[in-house]
Amino acid sequence: MNLVSTAATSFPGVLGQGALAILAYTIVGVITFTIGFYVIDLATPGRLSHLIRTGRNPNAILITTAGIAGVGLIVAASIWGSGGVLTEGLLATLVFGTVGIAAQAIGMVAFDRIVGISVRRLVQEETTLHPAAILLAATHFLIGLIAAVAVL
Repeated sequence: MNLVSTAATSFPGVLGQGALAILAYTIVGVITFTIGFYVIDLATPGRLSHLIRTGRNPNAILITTAGIAGVGLIVAASIWGSGGVLTEGLLATLVFGTVGIAAQAIGMVAFDRIVGISVRRLVQEETTLHPAAILLAATHFLIGLIAAVAVL
């Protein structure tokens, strides 16, 4: 009798493995969200944390929130797509999350250059919510959704 497989299929074993998986995915998710925040920060003129905390800039807040939500979609899809295989799921979450973050940063730069609406102006000069920030936020979120569906 294999004690490891018996323990893993017992109710306490399943609970323990599930709790460890939640903890592991949470840690990877928080790391991915943090990386996403700093990449958005690099792509955004000015210190994003300052624009949010001190400046309370609604455009910066909306753009960042949508970017993080998009990363959250990618993380959730990576977990779902792993089929319960923890190691593969964690690795997929890191890889796909990183690719999704890069896609969002490219989307932000492309938005600025192609559409001609300055992200710099949105987050540094506009003090009220601007329609262009809503469009950019939707772009961030939808890039995350596209990446998430591609993972599945």
